[in-house]
Amino acid sequence: MGKIYCVMGKSSSGKDTIYREIMARGELPLERIVPYTTRPIREGETPGKEYIFCDEAQVQTLLAEDRVVELRTYQTVYGPWKYFTVDDGQIDLDAHSYLYIVTLEGYRKIRAYFGNERVVPIYIEVEDGERLLRAIARERQQKTPQYEEMCRRFLADAADFSREKLEEAGVDRVFENRELEQTIREVTEYIGGSLNGYESP
Repeated sequence: MGKIYCVMGKSSSGKDTIYREIMARGELPLERIVPYTTRPIREGETPGKEYIFCDEAQVQTLLAEDRVVELRTYQTVYGPWKYFTVDDGQIDLDAHSYLYIVTLEGYRKIRAYFGNERVVPIYIEVEDGERLLRAIARERQQKTPQYEEMCRRFLADAADFSREKLEEAGVDRVFENRELEQTIREVTEYIGGSLNGYESP
């Protein structure tokens, strides 16, 4: 039986890097799920790789077809942006396991859709001061930095990933990302143990 390992964390916690490294190293038999979004493509992104970029008309079509697993709308300073997961044939839990980056609410909806036993949470945590410095450094690399949106996202994360919400969702395994390589190793060992029917300490 395949599983979906949902990587979660506040913005600039390192979850994207951890995800990319685990997938690139190929030590685990995991497939990718490409999410959908209506936000504009960013510099360095490739359509169909990081996201499937679409417009509102396509969103409504997918909703009408009852193919949307979970959907989140963010009221950004640039207007509403939607991020969502679609049951479009990418996910076959009879044949594969997957690694996927989601929000806490996204994890809960995916778990409700596919079943508790098939969806495993992996929460990445970084001290807020360090996280803010990382967010600023990353935004400075963009051709057109979006500092207002960065600040909105940073503040929203405090509420979205509150300790109470994490406990309510049953997320009890936290990976402190103090040193990237160690965190990648810990997450890899944890998933490997889960795939083989046991959990690493």
